[in-house]
Formats: sequence, structure tokens, C-alpha cells
Amino acid sequence: MSHVLIYSIPAFIALLLVELAWTRRHRSEAVKGYEARDTFASLTMGIGNVLISAVTTLGAVALWQWAFEHRIANLGALPIPIAAGVLFLGEDLCYYLFHRTHHHVRLLWAAHVHHHSSQYFNLSTALRQPWLTPFTGPFFWLPLAFVGYPPPMILTAQALSLMYQFWIHTEVVRKLPAPLEWLFNTPSHHRVHHGKNDRYLDRNHGGVLILWDRLFGTFEPEGEPVRYGLTSDIETFNPFRIATHELVAIARDVRAARSASAAFTAIFGPPARAGAAARPSAQ
Repeated sequence: MSHVLIYSIPAFIALLLVELAWTRRHRSEAVKGYEARDTFASLTMGIGNVLISAVTTLGAVALWQWAFEHRIANLGALPIPIAAGVLFLGEDLCYYLFHRTHHHVRLLWAAHVHHHSSQYFNLSTALRQPWLTPFTGPFFWLPLAFVGYPPPMILTAQALSLMYQFWIHTEVVRKLPAPLEWLFNTPSHHRVHHGKNDRYLDRNHGGVLILWDRLFGTFEPEGEPVRYGLTSDIETFNPFRIATHELVAIARDVRAARSASAAFTAIFGPPARAGAAARPSAQ
């Protein structure tokens, strides 16, 4: 994890407390606010992600360094404004592909589903970070190293993207001016992404930009009120159950499979619609 992101954690907590105070005064149908146990689970998962990433980042850097040493281009050596602009677009596209793939391959969904398990949507949800994507994610940013961006530049671009994505986890901000809504990922777009409404499933995968969703047909504007969580919610605030429930469901389905192809599909096929295969857990 980049130092830029670590140094931002106090600001994240401060903004969270401001939002908490605001929602206590302005709670409504459109602003659900906070629930103590849910918030604690999100913060615990965020701490776990930071600790895991502190280790896995070493492997990611080694992987990217190898790719950088075997690069097929040297875009990082272009004049700084051009190199930075290309890196921004390239990193955002890598994030889109990472995010979309983790919604469509069940084993990868099992690594990402934790982030969608809250039935609340606030700044603490942004900190409900998965414990397994630090292992599955680095491969999606390999192309940046192959075209000439060294690991520190990739880490910095990732960190800036994640910093941006923190503030879009809120119900407080409704709509931004139309040009911003058209180009950037906003709270409105990201509320859709966290929705379990049928029309909202697997939509709006972008990081900073919503452009890729518009280009590749995964964009959905916010319309009907968003219902947050999984299509079959897990009624638990236990971080370890949150982190492992879909892996347990996969193992159960593999054991019940009657053929090798069925077992393969249970692992690598599409998720059962955003977690529907997961059985509710005891709270």
C-alpha cells in the first residue's frame, strides 16, 4: 500500500465523523446513516486489509518490477504531463477491468463480495475493504509495468484512485452538475453499484471515471431508490464470516457437484447474482 494512502487515513476518519454527525441530524429515507455494529465491522475489515496489503504489496512490486524490466515500451519516460495523463487513464482502465472481472467470476467475486455486504452506504462502507483482493488484484495492473511504468508510479496512481473513491461512498451528496456526472464516478453512480435492485446489479464498475462503463455497456443511472447489500444478505457483523462466507458457499457447491464441469462452473462461473448462493449466517 502506498504511503500516500496510509497518510490519508486520519483524513478518512475525520470525514467519517463529520458525516456521522451530519446524518444524525438529517436522517431520512434517502439518508440511512450509520449502524454501530455495521460500522465496526467495516472498520475492522479496513484494518485487516491494511495489514494484509502491507505484506502482499511486496509481492506485487516484485511482479511489476519483473514486468518493467521486460517492458515493451517506455511510456513512463515521456514528458511528465503526457506520462501522467496516460498513466491516469491506463490505471483507471485497469481498475475497471479488475472490478468488472471480480463481479463476473465467482472465485474472484468471493474475494470482493465483502465490500458489498453492508446494508448501509456511508463513508465507513468505503473502508470495508476485502482481505483477498490484495492477492488477486496485482495481475490486473501488470500491463502498466509492461508499457514502461515502474512500480512506484503504479502504486501512486492506485493510491490516488482509492483516495478519490472514498468520498463517493455517501448518501449525503446527491447529484453533481451534469458534465461531472457524465465523466466522473460520483456518489450517485456508486450508489447504483452497491445496489441489489435487479436493474443495478453489476453496473458502474468505474474507479475515478464513469467513462469505461459508458463505453462498454455497464452504465446505469440512478433512478429508483437503492437497496444496499447482497441479493441474499448475510445477517452477520462478524468480519471473519463476512470475509469467508462466499468461499464457504463455493466449497459447499463443489462438494455437491455431480461432475467435473459442474465443479468448475461452481468455482469459475458467474456468481449467483451478487451473492445469492450464500446462505444467511447467524448473527
